[in-house]
Amino acid sequence: MAAKARTSYRCTECGADHPRWQGKCDACSEWNTLVEEIVAPAAAAGKKERRAAGAAGFARGGSVLETPRLRDVVGTESHRLRTGLAEFDFVLGGGVVPGSMVLVGGEPGIGKSTILLQVASRLESAGHSALYVSGEESPLQVKLRADRLGGGSLDVSLLGETNLETILATASERQPAVMVIDSIQTVFTGDLEGAPGNVGQVRECAARLMRFAKESGTAVFVVGHVTKGGGIAGPKTLEHIVDTVLYFEGENTADHRVLRATKNRFGSVDEIGVFRMTQEGLIPVDNPSALFLGDRADATASGSAVTALLEGSRPMLLEIQGLAAKAGFGTPQRVSTGFDGRRLALLLAVLDKRAGLSFAQLDVFLNVVGGVRAGEPAADLAVAASLASSVYDRPLPRDAVFVGEVGLGGEIRSVSQIDRRLAEAEKMGMRVAYVSERGLPRRATKALKVVGVRDITTLLRELFT
Repeated sequence: MAAKARTSYRCTECGADHPRWQGKCDACSEWNTLVEEIVAPAAAAGKKERRAAGAAGFARGGSVLETPRLRDVVGTESHRLRTGLAEFDFVLGGGVVPGSMVLVGGEPGIGKSTILLQVASRLESAGHSALYVSGEESPLQVKLRADRLGGGSLDVSLLGETNLETILATASERQPAVMVIDSIQTVFTGDLEGAPGNVGQVRECAARLMRFAKESGTAVFVVGHVTKGGGIAGPKTLEHIVDTVLYFEGENTADHRVLRATKNRFGSVDEIGVFRMTQEGLIPVDNPSALFLGDRADATASGSAVTALLEGSRPMLLEIQGLAAKAGFGTPQRVSTGFDGRRLALLLAVLDKRAGLSFAQLDVFLNVVGGVRAGEPAADLAVAASLASSVYDRPLPRDAVFVGEVGLGGEIRSVSQIDRRLAEAEKMGMRVAYVSERGLPRRATKALKVVGVRDITTLLRELFT
């Protein structure tokens, strides 16, 4: 008689197992994160046998492994594969590291499959074999995309398979330099009885792919679905397993995309690469500041301010648009796109308390142009200036840039690497920079006038009197 399969409940946040469903996870205290998963009895038995074997081996005096000095450890991390896509290589830290595993996430239709097929094509043309594993699209669909991209896309080896054992056997035989899995939610292993995409399947398949990458030296790119909240779907351990996590950002209606590294064991974190979506695929943008400032409104429009942010190690100018209008009914709205809503509420309170600008009867709309998220406090000054400009209905200087953090007391605080930010502003034709007087740049320039401001009241007096 066949053994009856049992079920367990695994937390999607921390991966902890529970014998029955409950509203709160005992391990990480998150609510409504337990999902049912079928566990084969053989898996549990195997676990017990491995524990017993390990204890017996220790009792017998098992073999001792060699422990080399760190200075003697050698690897392939110093040799990177260049894809020819400058922005993609920049985000990875200088190219693809052999034996690494990279997770690429983003909204549907944002360009994940396109960019990875381009990467495989470029590497194939450079003499590095690539294997593209498609679990979501048919071979014909992938071929149609390759026809559109052109170049060496048609030379990439294609495998239409979702069974992990078959994928690994094929990759072990062919030994490609790069393997793309599109996507991890469609891959399953026969060792688990759960459906593809559940917590156990995703975690087990990702762990085996990572082990294959380290043992074979093949760089593995994995496409991951995202949830409604924008995070990678599946267990949180998926992001812990891989070496690098890349997120595609941007609006599907816009013609540009932002690739951001949120985790990178072989390079800097929070580096971004900007691409323009065309019929021939994603084209790297050499000057992102020029792209995001290219469609600015004329000088008579109020509520527009420019700030200089650091995305990783790259300074970039962004336009902040603020609009304050009389509330039509009920409680005034607070709508923010690309900027933290709680941070916006804080700045509105500071403008009310410290500068006498009341927004109690005004709807407030804030937008970071280009679909980029401005998560750095250095954008506070530009947000405050744009909202004040909209309230007074007076435009800000078109060639001015605002860089600084606004404190609860209304004071303007300095930000890091102000010289690099202002150098980028000067390169883009800015002539005036409003910064904290406590954080003036070390080097003065003739083309850019730097104005130090103490608090938000001083800034508004400087701009509107």
